[in-house]
Amino acid sequence: MLPFVRRLLLCIGLLFAAAWVVPARADVELTARAIAVPGVELQQVTLHVGQNGKGGLSLKLHAARADVQAMGWRRVGLDLEGSLSRDMQMRWLLDGTLALRGAPGNALGNAQVRLVVDARANTLQADLTQAKARASAWVPLDQTSHAQITLKNLPANWLAGLLSTVWSGRPTGGRLDAELALDVHADGIQSSGEFGLAGVGFDTPAGKLAGQGVSGSGRLGIDTQGGPARMTVDATLHGGELLLGPLYAKLPGHPVQLNVAATAGSGTLDIGRLRVNDPDALQLDGALAFDAKGNLAKLRLERFQARFPAAYERYGSAWLDTLGMHDVRMTGALSGNLDLRADGPHGFAFTADHLGLATADGRVAVDDLNGGLDWSAQADRPATVLGWRGLQLYRLPFGPAQSQWRSQGGALSLAEPLTMALFGGTVRVGELDWRPAAAKGQRLETSLAVTGVDMAGFSKAMGWPQFPGTLGGAIPSLRWVDDTVELAGGLSVNVFNGFVDITRLALAQPLGPSPVLAADISLRQLDLAAVTSVFDFGGITGPLQGSIDNLRLVDWKPVAFDARLLADQGGRISQRAVNNLTSVGGGGIAAGLQGAVLKLFKTFGYKRIGLNCTLAGTVCHMSGLENTGDGYTIVDGSGLPHLEVIGHQHEVDWPTLVNRLKAATEGGGPQIR
Repeated sequence: MLPFVRRLLLCIGLLFAAAWVVPARADVELTARAIAVPGVELQQVTLHVGQNGKGGLSLKLHAARADVQAMGWRRVGLDLEGSLSRDMQMRWLLDGTLALRGAPGNALGNAQVRLVVDARANTLQADLTQAKARASAWVPLDQTSHAQITLKNLPANWLAGLLSTVWSGRPTGGRLDAELALDVHADGIQSSGEFGLAGVGFDTPAGKLAGQGVSGSGRLGIDTQGGPARMTVDATLHGGELLLGPLYAKLPGHPVQLNVAATAGSGTLDIGRLRVNDPDALQLDGALAFDAKGNLAKLRLERFQARFPAAYERYGSAWLDTLGMHDVRMTGALSGNLDLRADGPHGFAFTADHLGLATADGRVAVDDLNGGLDWSAQADRPATVLGWRGLQLYRLPFGPAQSQWRSQGGALSLAEPLTMALFGGTVRVGELDWRPAAAKGQRLETSLAVTGVDMAGFSKAMGWPQFPGTLGGAIPSLRWVDDTVELAGGLSVNVFNGFVDITRLALAQPLGPSPVLAADISLRQLDLAAVTSVFDFGGITGPLQGSIDNLRLVDWKPVAFDARLLADQGGRISQRAVNNLTSVGGGGIAAGLQGAVLKLFKTFGYKRIGLNCTLAGTVCHMSGLENTGDGYTIVDGSGLPHLEVIGHQHEVDWPTLVNRLKAATEGGGPQIR
C-alpha cells in the first residue's frame, strides 16, 4: 500500500502548495487535466480547499482516474475528503475518508485515513482503517523511498493488484497481518519482514496453482529490481489446502515447515528451492517450475521421505487419482529422489520399507514391499533388489518373490528371470526392459510363461462362474508401445476337456480409469456337458468349437465382437437347454412339435447347434446354422421326436440379451407350456 500513499501525498502536496498562496479565508478550487510523479498519475483532478469552521481547513480531492504502477492499479477512481490542521507539536494532520473505485480486490472502498507529518521527527505517518482492516506506514521525510509498514486483518483480496505486477495468480480470500520494511527503487522494490495468514486462498488462470484456507506465519522477502521478481518464504503453516501442479497438500492442524525460494516473470514460476517438513508424514527437499500456461516444466525431488498412511491422506491422494488409483490404503514408508522435466523423467530412485498398498477396486495391491529401484536416463546405476510378500494385479494374487534390477543405457531391466506363484501354477517373467523416458514408441518389452494355473481359482478371482481346468501358455514378446500393451504369441487355456486359445491380445491404457482390451479367442473341442453344468444352462452333450473374433472390451465391458459357436458332431440336449436357446434367439419350436409334446421328453437328439452374434455398439446381430424364411435355425434335431429351434430376432438389444443369458444361467429361464 505504501507506494500509493507516498506518491499520492506528493501529488496532494503539490496541489496544496498551490492553494496555500491564496488568501487563507477564501475557498479555493483547483483543477488539472493530469498530475504525475514517478509511479503515480492522476487524471481529471479537482481539489477544493476551504475553511472548516474549526480553525482549520477542509480538503476534497477527486481524481476520475488514478494509475499506480507499483500497486498494479489501472483506471482507479479516487476521492479523498478530510480536515487539515496543525497540533500543539506543530505537526500537520489530515483526518478524513478515502474511497477508491475499481481497485483490484475492491481495496479501500470506504476507508478512514489519518496522515501525520512531523518535520521535527522527520516522519510521515499514514494510517488507513476500514472495518477490521488496518494499514499503517512510517516514512522518513528525507528518504521517502523507504517505509516501515504494519498490516492488521488486511483482506488478502486487496493485494490482487500488487501480486499482478509479479505473478499471474490472484488472492481469493482470507486475511493477513504483516510487519514489513519496504524500499522503492527506480527499477523495482525490495521488501522483507514477518507475516501471518488466516484462511488465505489463491488461484491462477490455468488452475494448476491454488490454495484455500491456508493459515500460518513466517518471514517473507521480495525483490523485483532489474528483472524477474525474486521471493523467499520461510513459514510455518497449518490447515488449508495447497495445489502445486501434480502436488496437492491437505495440510494438518499441526505446524508444517515450508521454505521456498522462487522467481516469477512473464507468467512463469520457478521454485528453485522447496523444502517441506511435516514430521509424521513427509519431508522433502527439491525444486519445481511452471511455464506461462501453468504446465509443470520441472519437478526435482533431491530427497523425500514419506510415512503412510498420513503421507497419502495429506499429500498423495490427488496424484494417485490421476493414475487411476482411487481410495488407496497405504502403510509403511517410502524414500528416494525424482528428476522429472518437461520432456519426461530423467531419473528416480526409491527405497520401500515394509510398504503396503491396496486400491479399493482390487486392481493393484502389494504387501510388505521392501528394497528399491534406481534408474537414470543417462548414467548406469548400481543394481538393486525389490521383494514383496504378496502382489495383486487385477484381482490376481501372486505369491512372494524377490526381483533383481539394473539400470543401463536408459533401460531398467530384470537382472534375472522372475518366477511367481499363481493359483497352484507359476508365472515366469523372462527378460524385461523398461524405458521410463520413452514418451512415444516402445516403453517396455518382456516375455511371459504361464504353467499349471488352476482355472477354478482364476475364474473365481475374476468374478466368473468357477469351472475346472488349467491355464498355460507362452507370450514370447509383450511390448508396451505408446499407451498400449501388445502381446505376441498367445495363451492357451485347457478347460472343459478342450482348449481356449487367446491371440492378438492388446490392452490400451492399462492404468487408466477405462482400460481397453482387444483379442481374438478360439474355442476347440470343449465338452458341452461340462460347460452347461458349470453355467447351469441346461444339459447339452457333444463337443463345441467356435471363435470370438475382434473382441473389444472397454472398462472390462464388451462393446464389439464377432462370436460364432458350433456343435456339429451331434449329441443330446435337455428340455431346459431347449427353452433357454429359444429365449436367447427370440424364437420358437418348429416342425409341429408342441409344448405339450415337448414336456413328454427330458432330452432330445440333435445333429447340429449353431448360434452367432456380431455385437456393434449396443445391438447384437443374430444368426444361426442357416436362414429359414424370416428366421434362422439354431438347433437341427436328429431322430424322434425331431426337434428344430428357430430364431426370429435378427437384431437384439445387447443389455436385453445379457439379461436373457443371466436368467438362463441362474435357472430363471422361460418355460414352454
